[in-house]
Amino acid sequence: MILLIGLLLLVIAIPVPRESDKEQEETKRETSVGIRSGNGTGAEDTLVGQYEAYLEKRVADALECVEGVGKTEVVITLKSSGQKVIEKDQISNSRTTTEEDSAGGTRVEKEGETEKTSIYEQREDGSQTPYVSREMLPEVEGVAVIAEGGDHPVVVQNITEAIQALFGIEAHKIKIMKRTTAGS
Repeated sequence: MILLIGLLLLVIAIPVPRESDKEQEETKRETSVGIRSGNGTGAEDTLVGQYEAYLEKRVADALECVEGVGKTEVVITLKSSGQKVIEKDQISNSRTTTEEDSAGGTRVEKEGETEKTSIYEQREDGSQTPYVSREMLPEVEGVAVIAEGGDHPVVVQNITEAIQALFGIEAHKIKIMKRTTAGS
């Protein structure tokens, strides 16, 4: 019986090789899944292109309502293609051991391990897909606005402040230009 208990303790004490590298690679792959852009040949056909077009139209429509702006074209570029955050189960184990030596000193040893596994949802057809807990939209990188009133300093300032308020980007990433009447 003592031999079996000793064997059990030995098995528990031997570190088990983890697949953390494999799991980290899986996590990277899963979290990078999301809105993807194409090869640039048909941006309107991709979700990123559709999202850009939606933002551009929405901003142009709003700016055209502002006094002095006039007819407007907006071009928006995005930093990334967005991400989907995959839900994970996390199991954490920790152990603290305190030892005292004969000289009166103490030593505290802390051990901990965390294990993460992806959560999957099962579809009606029996297939499983990772459970997405949150979708992050792409961030706006820069904005160009071509407006009829783009040569008036007050209008330029108003447009710049509106873009900063909408997208939280710095003023140097916003370009306001005068629209030509020939390109109407």
